[in-house]
Amino acid sequence: MFEMETHISCLFPEILAIIFSYLEVKDKGRVAQVCAAWRDASYHKSVWRRVEAKLHLRRANPSLFPSLQTRGIKKVQILSLRRSLSYVIQGMPQIESLNLCGCFNLTDNGLGHAFVQDIPSLRVLNLSLCKQITDSSLGRIAQYLKNLEVLELGGCSNITNTGLLLIAWGLHGLKSLNLRSCRHVSDVGIGHLSGMTRSAAEGCLSLEKLTLQDCQKLTDLSLKHVSKGLNKLRVLNLSFCGGISDAGMIHLSNMTHLCSLNLRSCDNISDTGVMHLAMGSLKLSGLDVSFCDKIGDQSLAYIAQGLYQLKSLSLCSCHISDDGINRMVRQMHELRTLNIGQCVRITDKGLELIADHLTQLTGIDLYGCTKITKRGLERITQLPCLKVLNLGLWQMTE
Repeated sequence: MFEMETHISCLFPEILAIIFSYLEVKDKGRVAQVCAAWRDASYHKSVWRRVEAKLHLRRANPSLFPSLQTRGIKKVQILSLRRSLSYVIQGMPQIESLNLCGCFNLTDNGLGHAFVQDIPSLRVLNLSLCKQITDSSLGRIAQYLKNLEVLELGGCSNITNTGLLLIAWGLHGLKSLNLRSCRHVSDVGIGHLSGMTRSAAEGCLSLEKLTLQDCQKLTDLSLKHVSKGLNKLRVLNLSFCGGISDAGMIHLSNMTHLCSLNLRSCDNISDTGVMHLAMGSLKLSGLDVSFCDKIGDQSLAYIAQGLYQLKSLSLCSCHISDDGINRMVRQMHELRTLNIGQCVRITDKGLELIADHLTQLTGIDLYGCTKITKRGLERITQLPCLKVLNLGLWQMTE
């Protein structure tokens, strides 16, 4: 009987590749420097699946794109752009995801030189905070990136309704669109996206996620457009949209696919708006009405009646009390996350109600709840599934 020495060098390259696939990106690079066998194994495409390359584009580097291609990398984030964007597009003809977030020096001109023909592989484009980008770039994108599914335009404050018309004309497969702080966008633009101007543009009728945070010009008319045209929408973020009112909630209340609605800091939403949402046919799993200072205990009664399937509810800084908690807790069997930070009227009595009835809670935010004491907290910490308890600057009051 002879003993065979087993050493890591005996492993097949396929086995090494499986091991390397679990490593952090930096370590994947390091193992490639150990020896020729490890280098070959580390270049296996399975090792780099779903990895996003993060690049500073400064001087020309002829080996950069061939090396990415060998590894099968198709997602790129550009951390700083000192060369032309067309250098990337030409180097990666099969690119699937391009993240240019915060590349302040990217211009319409630079983007125009890069997108000069169809790029059917590109699914995700992030232009957040590329503040020089205007509607003319959206024209290019609509023309050449026909298979785009995710478009991030947060903070691109030069975009107007015309740009949205171009998107609605060209990007029929779009599933996610972020227009945060695009301050020129109005109801007309949302109408284009929703297919209300069919003669000019089909619309983005496959949208599942729409972020309109801080779009100050929007009114309830936008919500009417959305409810008519975007019937696949699952996630809608309207936080800081001061022009949205209770009446707009009537339009949203029958969007049967909507799962998550964010109304944070929408100053004109009151208990009446929550009533409209609760009386419709919504199946919401997430609702955020934090900092809506017209929302109080009555809303909690409506939520218990019509939105009892919520998994996450945020009420930070709302005018709710133990009485409202009492009207809600017995119906909310699905609730996992409850954020009631800065609800200064909540006392230990409210916490006891939560501890008794919301036994499936995994997270609760009590930051700035100044009336609670050690006694109420002890009850909360006994919740069997609790993983996250945020107290922030909580003052212990005996």
